[in-house]
Amino acid sequence: MKAADIHRESENGNPEWTTEDFASAHSFSSLPGSLQAKLSTRGPQKAPVKERVTMRLSPEVVARFRASGPGWQTRIDAALKEWLEIHHRV
Repeated sequence: MKAADIHRESENGNPEWTTEDFASAHSFSSLPGSLQAKLSTRGPQKAPVKERVTMRLSPEVVARFRASGPGWQTRIDAALKEWLEIHHRV
């Protein structure tokens, strides 16, 4: 990204496209089929299946999960579910 582009983005959150932007854009149909399928199915959840919460975790825990790559929040959720299965059988 050029310095001018960064400046343009920081000035207004959604800048108008320039001729150069349009020239370097790719059409949806030129994307790989797997990416087209993924982008086509995305959208807002009609009924969220997870609850948004704010919590504090130790830096060591966050660092280890973040280091494992994308999806680290989902892996924290899975780890907590596993803990519940082991420790809270009713």
